[in-house]
Amino acid sequence: MDIGLRGIAAPGGWPVPDCRCASCGRLRAAGIRHEPVSAVIDGVPLEDCARTDVPGGFDVHGPRGGRALVASGPGARPEPVDGVVYDAVLLDLAGSPEHLGYLRHLRAVSDDTEVVAIHVDHRLPSPGELERRMAFWNRPQHGPHRTLLLGGARSGKSAEAELRLAACPDVLYVATGPVRDDDPEWAERIGAHRLRRPAWWRTVETADLVGVLKQEAGAVLVDGIGTWLTTVMDEAGAWDAPSRAQPHLDDLVSAWRGTEARVVAVSDEVGLALVPTTASGRAFRDVLGALNQRLAAESEEAALVVAGRVLELG
Repeated sequence: MDIGLRGIAAPGGWPVPDCRCASCGRLRAAGIRHEPVSAVIDGVPLEDCARTDVPGGFDVHGPRGGRALVASGPGARPEPVDGVVYDAVLLDLAGSPEHLGYLRHLRAVSDDTEVVAIHVDHRLPSPGELERRMAFWNRPQHGPHRTLLLGGARSGKSAEAELRLAACPDVLYVATGPVRDDDPEWAERIGAHRLRRPAWWRTVETADLVGVLKQEAGAVLVDGIGTWLTTVMDEAGAWDAPSRAQPHLDDLVSAWRGTEARVVAVSDEVGLALVPTTASGRAFRDVLGALNQRLAAESEEAALVVAGRVLELG
C-alpha cells in the first residue's frame, strides 16, 4: 500500500489561525504551516477509496487490495474490524499514542504495518517532538534495550517513561513504591498513576527488580529506582552502614546489564538538590547517585527530564 500525504494536520491546520500558544508561535515564526489531512492511497484520494465506517473512523480498502484503518478526526480512536491485520494505520498519535499500543495488543497492527500520524496540531510542541516520539513508537517491541530517565520531583519523568512505551502491545509496569493504606494522599497519587496507564498493561508491585529483569523479554517500565533503594536500605539495615546495600546494588546492575527486556526505568536525580541535613539522607543521596551512574553506563539511552522537557544524555 502506497500512501502519499499532502497534509497531516487537524482541520484547523498547524499553526492554528489566530492561536497564541507556543507551539503555533514557533511554527509561525519559522514560516512553517502544515495543511489539514489530505492523503492519497495507491494514487487515489483517500475520500474516493472504498471504505466502511467503524467506531472512531474508517476501514479503507485500497485500490490494490490493501486495508487501512483511519482516524476520523482529532481524538478519534478507530476500532479495527475483527480478524483484519492492516497494511497501514493513520492515527491521531498526537492525542492518543496508546491507541497504537491497543491495536498492536489486538494484533490488528503488525510489524509490517505502516504507521502514519495524522490530525497533528498544537497538542504537540513541535514537529521535531513528533519525530522524536515516532522513533520510540516504531522501535522493536522487544529488547534488550535499556533507558534510564532521571529527574526531580514532579519533573514529568514518569509521564515520559509511559510515553516512550505507549505504543507497545504489552507492558509490565513495575511499581516499587510501598503500599500505604493509611495514607490517603499517597493512595490518591497511586490511583492517578493507574488511571493514566492503558488498561491492558500489566502491573506488579514488587521490589524484586532483579527477578523481573531476568525473567522478562518484552516492555518493562520500572517506577522507580529510588523507592526500590529505600526498601533495600530498610531491609539491609544500611541507613547507618551504606556498604550493607552494596551486594543488592551489584545484583541489580548485573541484571540490568544482562536483561533481554526493553526496559525504561525512572530514577530520582539527587545531585541538584541541597545537601541533606541528616546522615541517613546523605547516605541515600550518595548511594542513589552512584547507582544512577552505574545504570546509565549500562544503558543505551539516558535522559534528564526537567519541567516536562527532555534532555537526552550522550
